[in-house]
Amino acid sequence: QVQLVESGGGSVQPGGSLRLSCAASGYSFDGYCMGWVRQIPGQERVGIAAIDRDGTITYSDSVKGRFTISQDNAKKSLYLQMNDLKPEDTAMYYCAADFPGLGCIHRLAYKPDFWGQGTQVTVSS
Repeated sequence: QVQLVESGGGSVQPGGSLRLSCAASGYSFDGYCMGWVRQIPGQERVGIAAIDRDGTITYSDSVKGRFTISQDNAKKSLYLQMNDLKPEDTAMYYCAADFPGLGCIHRLAYKPDFWGQGTQVTVSS
């Protein structure tokens, strides 16, 4: 049974940091493009960070320079270090996996092969 389980969300003040984790099981973790998707209520899901099977890392412009994605294949885990958080980062964050290759960060937001239940991040003073 495939599972992606996110953790690490919470409430933080603007300028603060959070680290999200995603524990994967039930599939070949290192054979997929892995990434993070977020969704603000009433808006579409958006891919914000991805690591492809060949190690290529991609970020959306909205988080580039502030967020860092990483993975530990031995632990089958994906991480997202989020620094300098802003109120507009408030959203539900999902871990997702899809087939590797060009455009992965975008495909993660639309019917990925696997995705988790999400973890809420709230940035507010």
